[in-house]
Amino acid sequence: MAHRSAPTGGGSLSRPFPSRSFRSREPLHRRNGKIRAREVRVLDENKQQLGVMSLNDALRLAQGKDLDLVEIAPTAEPPVCRIVNYGKFLYEEAKRSKDSRVPQSASRMKELQLSPAIDPHDLAVKRDHAIRFLCDDHKVRIKLRFKGRQKAHKEIGFEVINRFVKEVAGYGHADSPPKMLGDRDLNVLLTPLPRDKRAKNPRSPAPTNPSKDPPPPTAEISQG
Repeated sequence: MAHRSAPTGGGSLSRPFPSRSFRSREPLHRRNGKIRAREVRVLDENKQQLGVMSLNDALRLAQGKDLDLVEIAPTAEPPVCRIVNYGKFLYEEAKRSKDSRVPQSASRMKELQLSPAIDPHDLAVKRDHAIRFLCDDHKVRIKLRFKGRQKAHKEIGFEVINRFVKEVAGYGHADSPPKMLGDRDLNVLLTPLPRDKRAKNPRSPAPTNPSKDPPPPTAEISQG
């Protein structure tokens, strides 16, 4: 008997774990019959307010749409519930959570590297990149690196980077004057101007306004 009871006991111990892990997630969102409030404020599947109603009326409304009633603000008075497909609701929450974990610095800071002897064409390309980043509300770090004998003529690097800052001034401003970091790197950080004070985004399509260029009068074309 002792040998029989051991496996039985082992089996009974292994069963509660899956249900416990499932129930531990459930209180995050009470739904349907597990909602405790007698009265709730209801949002529909498009997040439009339907007003305050009894829990029973809200449940009937959700069931009529073959959807779930999910409590999204349990501490509100009355609690706020949303009519939604619960699987879709969990997917949206997981996606929002993942997006919020993206490092701010990675998503909002860009870096461009110049050299004192940069070709004018390459400089123009870098300038266009900087303008694009600033128009997308990214900060832009401009780094100019001196190599070898270039270190003896740092004024050339300052001239290049100051000209660069001036050429993008319609889109962003330098947080502070360019400064050296160590003996090789000249840096400046550009911050986007507010959108209402920013030059027009060069990537924006040109507005089409046919009224500005009316067609020639038809009287000259038709001879009667």
